[in-house]
Amino acid sequence: IRCPVKECDEEILHGKYGQHLSSHKEMKDRELYCHVNKGGRPRQHLLSLTRRAQKHRLRELKHQVKAFAEKEEGGDIKAVCMTLFLLALRAKNEHRQADELEAIMQGRGSGLHPAVCLAIRVNTFLSCSQYHKMYRTVKAVTGRQIFQPLHALRTAEKALLPGYHPFEWKPPLKNVSINTEVGIIDGLSGLPLSIDDYPVDTIAKRFRYDAALVCALKDMEEEILEGMKAKNLDDYLNGPFTVVVKESCDGMGDVSEKHGSGPAVPEKAVRFSFTVMNIAIALGNESKRIFEEVKPNSELCCKPLCLMLADE
Repeated sequence: IRCPVKECDEEILHGKYGQHLSSHKEMKDRELYCHVNKGGRPRQHLLSLTRRAQKHRLRELKHQVKAFAEKEEGGDIKAVCMTLFLLALRAKNEHRQADELEAIMQGRGSGLHPAVCLAIRVNTFLSCSQYHKMYRTVKAVTGRQIFQPLHALRTAEKALLPGYHPFEWKPPLKNVSINTEVGIIDGLSGLPLSIDDYPVDTIAKRFRYDAALVCALKDMEEEILEGMKAKNLDDYLNGPFTVVVKESCDGMGDVSEKHGSGPAVPEKAVRFSFTVMNIAIALGNESKRIFEEVKPNSELCCKPLCLMLADE
């Protein structure tokens, strides 16, 4: 051990340090001393150590940073360490790396949002396996996870399906289940069939109407809030809202031709859907419109209710 007393700096064996220290009567804090590294293994670089060894070597510094963070930054150790790292990078002119780190700190990150990746996969007609191949290639080549893995896309996709958002009708609607967890139901369920009807065999995926409507409104949440802000109606978050819906049924033509080679499919595909035309808030006798669909005839604003292959 090296004695810390001014103008002493003597090196003493650990066992004899107490005896040496008693000779310094002016010494107040007798626990202070400096270890001397006498040969042995050369000190490894900090970044080449195991995580446990890194923790051990930085223990004192960690305590100091923790004390500073609690005193100055409300205990936010992460912010202190990140800022130190940023300053160190910028001091060495590593501005690109510092900018990337700053983006991650602010939650922007260098990666794409799962919903954006889902949109890319759908719009470029990539199958799951093709997307996964692209994801792995980009990750291997760049060393960064720019695209999100498939399971993140599936989670993002669930939020777009009816039955994902819990809701409650006030007052409760007659003959409507209060259960918000909705599976896929038969396409023709609820349609009264008579003997005279033209027999149609269907394969259909149909969602419960109220669940599909809630999902559509949840999807439009940002537009609704922006509309309320524009009309200074922030205080009316609880409504009541009037929602005008246009229902539509769209024949999708002869799908067997479009599929080309593959399994034989029934001839007609039919889609039942609806479009939210406008949303208003009732204020006394007048109603203020907070949302209006600009292109009500566009396929892009159609919310699916039932997708059905009908074999006539």
